[in-house]
Amino acid sequence: MHEAALYEKLDNKRVKCGVCQRRCVIAKGKRGVCQNRLNSAGKLYLLTYGKPATLQVDSIEKKPLYHFYPGTACFSIGGFGCNFRCPHCCNFWSTWGAPELKDENLAEFKSRPEISPQELIDKVKKSGFPGLAFTYNEPTIWLEYTLDCFKLAKKEGLYTVYVTNGFITPEALKLLKGYLDAFRADIKSMDDGFYQKICGVKSGKGVREVTVLAKDLGMHIECVTNVIPTYNDNPQMFERLARWIKENLGLKTPWHLSRFSPNYNGLRDLPPTPTETLKKAYQIGKDAGLEFVYVC
Repeated sequence: MHEAALYEKLDNKRVKCGVCQRRCVIAKGKRGVCQNRLNSAGKLYLLTYGKPATLQVDSIEKKPLYHFYPGTACFSIGGFGCNFRCPHCCNFWSTWGAPELKDENLAEFKSRPEISPQELIDKVKKSGFPGLAFTYNEPTIWLEYTLDCFKLAKKEGLYTVYVTNGFITPEALKLLKGYLDAFRADIKSMDDGFYQKICGVKSGKGVREVTVLAKDLGMHIECVTNVIPTYNDNPQMFERLARWIKENLGLKTPWHLSRFSPNYNGLRDLPPTPTETLKKAYQIGKDAGLEFVYVC
């Protein structure tokens, strides 16, 4: 186990995690919501340090990042666990969508070989690709491992990427300053009700605030909205979101509109996002003054 970088010790050997905006208060012997942070005898430990679930190569456009090293391929790393509980997650097998860690997930996790930051960066260098991305699950929740990898990556001249839901705390994001190049953020909706129903958190305000902070810290920003029928496909919501991006991130910030597909763990009663809905959202973004709007 690897001791956590950001936590506060409380009474009765409880701890308060400072990595994501849930700020879980965790009793002795228990895990946080993400399931990969354990309170052992009053100290908080990361269970998944050096335990990737997925290693593969993707085009940078798959993230999607269209304005960051376009045409390159990046070494992509996914881990276990998540701080959201989105029922339609396409990576549910590794994000552990259930509130508690299932036996089969735990067995999968324990069987994984450990890969040190140096070993990972050596793999990236050997592959010949110019950068690496932490993706598939939420990278924030194994912050310590990603940060250690990024420190080595920058020494080797590699670019670095977070594909994130944006629920990281400001203090955790600041630890990544100078080491994280691209912050590809999900801006799922402007409505708190969406975040409550789909993600299991009270509000999306903190996501937007941290995305602005990432921009201020010098990170490249691109935003993604997965458009889900009946949940966040209202034209008024598109207008609010496009206006927010323009006013807070800048009119040159790329906005990616992705199609929902009911092929995974939940929301299977919904249809795929109609093409006309995506076209309408695209036009709303352009009419709002955004220069780069993409349907993907």
